[in-house]
Amino acid sequence: MYNNIVVGFDDSKFSKAALLESSRWIKRHGGKVVLVHAVFFDEEEFAIAPGQREKRFELGKKICFQTKETFSTELGLNGQMEALVCEGEPHDVVVDIANSKKADLIAIGTHGRKGFKKLFMGSVTSRVIARSSCDVFVINKPCEECSGRYGSILLSYDGSELSKKALKRACDLAKIDSSEITALYIIPHYEVFITKGMEESMIQDAQKIMEDAKKMASGHGVEIKTEIVEEHVAEKAAEKIVETANRLKSNLIIRGPHGWSGINKAMIGSIAEDVIINASCPVLIVK
Repeated sequence: MYNNIVVGFDDSKFSKAALLESSRWIKRHGGKVVLVHAVFFDEEEFAIAPGQREKRFELGKKICFQTKETFSTELGLNGQMEALVCEGEPHDVVVDIANSKKADLIAIGTHGRKGFKKLFMGSVTSRVIARSSCDVFVINKPCEECSGRYGSILLSYDGSELSKKALKRACDLAKIDSSEITALYIIPHYEVFITKGMEESMIQDAQKIMEDAKKMASGHGVEIKTEIVEEHVAEKAAEKIVETANRLKSNLIIRGPHGWSGINKAMIGSIAEDVIINASCPVLIVK
C-alpha cells in the first residue's frame, strides 16, 4: 500500500516520530524510506553571512546520515533507507522529492526543532498537504505506543468524493491490519436559521450518507461502524472529531484535506488543520 515513503526531517522530536512510524511500517510491510532535510537560505541572509550556508549543509548531512545509520541498524532496515539534504523552501523540497521519487506517502511532523531552522511549522505542513499529490501522514507529537499498526481507525466522513477516497484507504488499511473502522459524520453548520423540519431532513440525509458508506465499505470487503454527531458551531467540528477519536481510543484518524463540500467554504481546510494539531494520534490526509 505504502511502499515508498518520503519523510521530512529536521532532527526535531516531531520529525523523529514521523520517521519512526514510517520505518516501522516499512519494516512490517516492506518498501523504502527516503529521509529528506531542507536547508533554507535566502539571498539577503547569504549576503550577511555567506559562510552559514555551508555550515547548515554540513550540519544537515551530519544529523541525517547519523539518523539513517541509527534507524537502519536498530530496526534492521539496511538498504531500505536513503537520506537526502537539499536546498530550498521546506515544503517545496519535500513535495518535489516525493514527486521525483514517485512516493505514495509523505510523513511529516507539525513543528520544527527549536534553535534550528523551524522546518515544520503549521504553515509548512499545510503547504505540503495542499501541494502533495500523494497522501500525507502527520504526527503532532511523539507516540511511544505507536508501532506502525493501526487497529482502531476513525474516519472523518461527509459523503464527498475526497471522503470516499479516504474511506477506500481506510478499508485498505483495515484489510492489512484487521482494523476496526468507525466512520464519523458531523451534521454541517449553516449560517441560516434552521427549522425543526430542516433539522430532521439533515439528519435523514446524514443517515443515508452513512448507509451508503457502509455499502461502499462492504463492497471493499470491510464492515464499518458509523456515528452521526450534530454540531451547529462550525469551529467545534474538529473538537468533535478529536473527542470521538479519544473516546474510541483510535490510533489513527483518516480524512480528506477538505470537508463539507459546498457548505461553509470558509472552514474548508481549517477543520483538518485543527484535527492535526489537537489529535492524540497520527492523522492521515488522503489526497
